[in-house]
Amino acid sequence: MILPKYSMGIGDRFALQGRAQLAAFVRAKQMGVDVTPVWNKSNREHLIVHSEPASTRQEADQAVAALGWKSPYFVDADHIGLKTVDRFLNSSDFFTVDVADFIGKPASEEEIRSFVSSCAKYARSLKIPGIKATMDVSLERIEQIARKYLFAVLEAGKIYRHIAAAKGSNRFITEVSMDETDQPQTPIELLFILAAIAGQKIPVQTIAPKFTGRFNKGVDYVGNLRQFEKEFNEDLAVVAFAVAEFGLPPDLKLSVHSGSDKFSIYPIIRRAVSQTGAGLHLKTAGTTWLEELIGLAEAGGDGLAISKEVYREALGRFDELCGPYASVIDIDRAKLPTPSQVDRWSSSEYAAALRHDQRNPQYNPSFRQLLHVGYKVAAQMGPRYLDALSRHEETVARNVTLNIFDRHLKPIFIG
Repeated sequence: MILPKYSMGIGDRFALQGRAQLAAFVRAKQMGVDVTPVWNKSNREHLIVHSEPASTRQEADQAVAALGWKSPYFVDADHIGLKTVDRFLNSSDFFTVDVADFIGKPASEEEIRSFVSSCAKYARSLKIPGIKATMDVSLERIEQIARKYLFAVLEAGKIYRHIAAAKGSNRFITEVSMDETDQPQTPIELLFILAAIAGQKIPVQTIAPKFTGRFNKGVDYVGNLRQFEKEFNEDLAVVAFAVAEFGLPPDLKLSVHSGSDKFSIYPIIRRAVSQTGAGLHLKTAGTTWLEELIGLAEAGGDGLAISKEVYREALGRFDELCGPYASVIDIDRAKLPTPSQVDRWSSSEYAAALRHDQRNPQYNPSFRQLLHVGYKVAAQMGPRYLDALSRHEETVARNVTLNIFDRHLKPIFIG
């Protein structure tokens, strides 16, 4: 199985917006740009909304049939490990193997010695095409990297082989993810991580490193854009070098786990992939659930009432909802409106506060982040929430499609 050059992960908490999401990709294709949709949903999200992985497969297949999509598409078991992967085996053909929790844990001394020995020829001044500075690599530096990352790669190997034993080695896409950790990986660390992945014979097609800066949920990038651009371009160069040097799959590409809506880095990414001809996997559209709320609010009546109720309940359960996401949100509680204030809002005021339009003075990133992690409230509403989505499908779907096309596909892949 081959993941095409450009692909984008699209999350959908309640598995009801598949057609609206795919409509954005259809529109891009009509403009001559092929981007492969990858429906992704994590085990945590399934547990919160009480769904099964089969529902994501069903959503994708039904959307593809309804819109007559003839190009590739995939269903991603997002951020899985050995303890969670089995429930995804039947329905997924893309596996994001998350080993961030194993970074820093020590491999055995024998494994470390063996890895350092296998990489000893790179202990020199290393020049990688596309990177101006020479990398000064020593055996000591390789050993340091091995002590930090080798155990995580060995875990990735176990997970990959577990999936391959169940599905067959060429019947799924493998991504290795190390993004959910505190410190970004440097280009030299990424190089030897890829060497270790090759040593484990993982046919990795995307690699998701941790980049510099903050990737908070649902809001824009926070960090030094020049540093991100330097790092991203150097990582692209390292990936290209590693493919040739270590015999990794030729279609290996960087995966950017953006946490959604990192609009300020999109021009950087577009420039880099255009100049280098590199592929890209962008995981971004977990905000589909927020577009549902915006659509309900714009519909008015009961839709607006439900949107307001979700906020009131989410604010009252702030610690419970925000705790699991504490490292990837940055909410200023002083800037959160009171429920009584929100109750007085019109449809347009609610939508303006929530919609990610930084030019609008009513946009409120703290309000947006709280609702981003507050989907558990809607899940517990059950049929009330789902029936409202059905009643106001046209308004909701319009927002979902425009969000993916105008704010994501267009700036990165179309221009």
